Amino acid sequence: MDTYNLAMILIFVIGYLFIIFEHQIGINKATSALFTAVILWALQFHIHQGASFEHLNQHLANITAVILFLFGALTIVEMIHAHGGFNLVAQWINLHSKVATLWVISIITFFLSAVLDNLTTTIVMVMLIKKIIANREDRLCFGSAVVIAANAGGAWTPIGDVTTTMLWVGGQISTGPTITALFLPSLACLVVALAFFSYLLRGKKAEILEKQALTIDPAGKALFILGIILLVLVPVFKMVTGLPPFMGMLFSVSILWLVTDLMHRHDDTSQHLRILSILPRVDFSGMIFFLGILLSVGALETAGLLHDLADWLNSTVTSKEALATYVGIISAIIDNIPLVAACMGMYDLATYPMDSTLWQLIAYTAGTGGSLLIIGSAAGVAFMGIEKVDFFWYIRKATIPAALGYFAGIGVYLLM
Repeated sequence: MDTYNLAMILIFVIGYLFIIFEHQIGINKATSALFTAVILWALQFHIHQGASFEHLNQHLANITAVILFLFGALTIVEMIHAHGGFNLVAQWINLHSKVATLWVISIITFFLSAVLDNLTTTIVMVMLIKKIIANREDRLCFGSAVVIAANAGGAWTPIGDVTTTMLWVGGQISTGPTITALFLPSLACLVVALAFFSYLLRGKKAEILEKQALTIDPAGKALFILGIILLVLVPVFKMVTGLPPFMGMLFSVSILWLVTDLMHRHDDTSQHLRILSILPRVDFSGMIFFLGILLSVGALETAGLLHDLADWLNSTVTSKEALATYVGIISAIIDNIPLVAACMGMYDLATYPMDSTLWQLIAYTAGTGGSLLIIGSAAGVAFMGIEKVDFFWYIRKATIPAALGYFAGIGVYLLM
């Protein structure tokens, strides 16, 4: 390994530490992520300028699609929230037991994520939790369970997670066998994690917001129903038109924008409910953090470091089951997309045909392994941005149940 590659690894580690210790040093994680990304790409350009420019453009195209998707989802959620739409569900899930509330919300998240995707589902459910749970510490526990549930739910269908979609499009997995093989492992991952959270919350009464405080705008019910329908139709839009998911999300935003403009155009007292007044409330710092992280990982991938890591794993680990397990654990630190892409490049379909154990396990581990750390998945990053969760808080409270669920799912798959 040459000096430049070592320098890139060192810069990435330092930037990662700045993100981890965000609250201790008082520097926003988005700042650290962006700074790290620019320095890494500057080094990469110094080595291979022509080739790097082409790679940077390709990464920007992929990252922009993710950011636009995230922007659209956050905008729709904020519009529903502004009209009090989530209060409808908050009134319905007004349970007296923390454990019962935890299980209801997590199971809804698990199945919704399989149909929608883990990122959008997490955003919707975390915003919903903010309208139900009064105590912040409890709310963060619920949010952590949502992240685990969303990642587990996204792992057993081809459209629930980016990595499963990659494997599906690449021909490594197919729809029916994937659902059959990964549903029970994903469910085991969720159930084991929830059992741990339930033990922590046992015997406690739920501090749930009073129903009287949950006000709903007259248009809240209609906006909630329309918004959820538009979110669920995003993967349908992709299948029908062939356009990438972010186009479907932007199409949904445009429909909701049109509806709210028509709804409030003659009412001067409701101008604060129009989208131009709602946009400033969208968490742009979270999207900038996402941009910095993905650009940083893109620089490492362009330098060939992630492929070197995959090659090292391949030569060191003889068991393909163990290899898939390590891929999931590493994906909690480094984005799972380039890791899965490297695995797809290393193993051909002639050796490991469609729906073989290797591909199914990678689909499961890459999807659920990100739950081990809060910045290990898009769902975790969204949760971190919305609730301003501390990195070490998540390690103390959520890493153990996430790890127990992760290995339980692998065990169930191997037993099957």
